[in-house]
Amino acid sequence: MNPILIKPSSDTGSQIVLLGRVWGQVTASDYHQRRVEDLFPAVLESYRTLAARHDLMLLEGAGSPAEINLRKHDIVNMRMAHAANAACLLVGDIDRGGVFAALLGTIELLEPEDRARIRGFVINKFRGDAELLRPGVEMMEQRLGIPCAGVVPFLRDLGLEEEDSVAMDDRRSAKRVWQYAENATEKMGPPDRPLRVGVIAVPHMANFTDFDALAMEPSVSLAFLEDPAQASLADVLILPGSKQTLDDLLWIQERGFARSLATYSGLLIGICGGFQMLGLSLEDPSGVESAGVPRTMPGLGQLPVRTIMRDKKTVRPAAGRALLWGGFSFSGYEIHMGETLYENGAEPFAEILRECEPQPILDGAVALSGRVWGTYIHGLFDDDAFRHRFLHCARQTCGLTPARSHMWVTAERNARIDRWAGHLRQSLDMNLIHELTNKSWASSI
Repeated sequence: MNPILIKPSSDTGSQIVLLGRVWGQVTASDYHQRRVEDLFPAVLESYRTLAARHDLMLLEGAGSPAEINLRKHDIVNMRMAHAANAACLLVGDIDRGGVFAALLGTIELLEPEDRARIRGFVINKFRGDAELLRPGVEMMEQRLGIPCAGVVPFLRDLGLEEEDSVAMDDRRSAKRVWQYAENATEKMGPPDRPLRVGVIAVPHMANFTDFDALAMEPSVSLAFLEDPAQASLADVLILPGSKQTLDDLLWIQERGFARSLATYSGLLIGICGGFQMLGLSLEDPSGVESAGVPRTMPGLGQLPVRTIMRDKKTVRPAAGRALLWGGFSFSGYEIHMGETLYENGAEPFAEILRECEPQPILDGAVALSGRVWGTYIHGLFDDDAFRHRFLHCARQTCGLTPARSHMWVTAERNARIDRWAGHLRQSLDMNLIHELTNKSWASSI
């Protein structure tokens, strides 16, 4: 959803997607030293379009504003703050340690014109006695010459999705979650046991929050799989979305998952890039995902479809009705490259209606057995009604009893956001924040 989307393809190179279209492949050096200046006008235009429609704009920086080696061409921190005439709050994470040094060091490394925009600081995720912290806060106010806008206590069991895939480092592994199921014969278990859902942990996983709602269900035990030997323990296997579909398909083949999937007898699902991988082939004639080098790869052969990568990115909300298991409705969104073509006799997974389009179209595909299906729709498991119906059908297919209870994730999520907002409201100096916004500044956190 960013005006400039950076999709890493290696440690030193990335694909640039500008306003939903592939702009090119660049090295990190070329991007920072030259290309940023070509692209920044599109960022400003996007900002102005949004600002014209809203009373308050919140900007979130990326990384640190004090990356002095990148400052000259950094567009996501202080340059954007200047362009938006924004008042800034500097937030330090005390849970990581060294928060006072981080705050002071950041301010000291900023240029004078950048420093003038920092109107206060916040200490986040504090654990312990606030009175013991107070002398340090007062010293920082004196050293920095700006007020503390609040100390936010660590909020346990917040239960909101993580910001990015860095959090995947602490994901649920099969070894941790399925310790009691050491071999396929133990997979049966009692009929009221949790449904075991395995998500194949491809290296370039995208939209990893697609599975948060499933993991919250009491009748589900979800794990991320890196070892193909664990695949047979799962009742349901999911191939997730990917930022580099062809590279992740190659990883699946080299890792041995392709062999495991060929003999897998449970439910097999592909989401977006995972759906593309389940087809007969993937073609990238323009080198959209492969640094300008055309590539064609055989798919996993589970669905009668073929995908051709295109330079235009499809990004839009969609709602639809699944055509299997008696049909049931869902909503979500598309965000993908590529066009998928049906072979003769292919059956679609759903009929969907994209936002702002008058006619419905077909989406995804289903194998004749009904045990393999794929879709381009992200977020369908966030839809409470769809998820509950899916779990009922999946448990029935796997010979398990119906779930005793369900989570209503949408309502739960709204309650968690309200809890978080109330927590911040009590912890922050809201008078200071209102003062900043009332001075015709855009407020940037």
